[in-house]
Amino acid sequence: MAFQDRVLTCKECGSEFTFTASEQEFYAEKGFQNDPARCPECRAARKRQRGTATRQPREMFTVICAECGAETEVPFKPSSNRPVYCRDCYQKQKEYSSY
Repeated sequence: MAFQDRVLTCKECGSEFTFTASEQEFYAEKGFQNDPARCPECRAARKRQRGTATRQPREMFTVICAECGAETEVPFKPSSNRPVYCRDCYQKQKEYSSY
């Protein structure tokens, strides 16, 4: 299917913007069924607004690395029956397990 550039109107600011053939092809590949309702500038502003307003700081838990004994923080509550590693030791464990 050959796509052609189309001019759409932004529902946010009312300005016209071009929905390019390559953007339409991308939408089709991803299975998106609706055309974009906002211009690129309004989409970016909305994304920035949503990203900062809803994101809470991640709770971190202080643990002792099972390999080297260093104190480190992890973004999950560790269970007592599994070892927890610092970043460096985790990378080493990951490398060894890929062989």
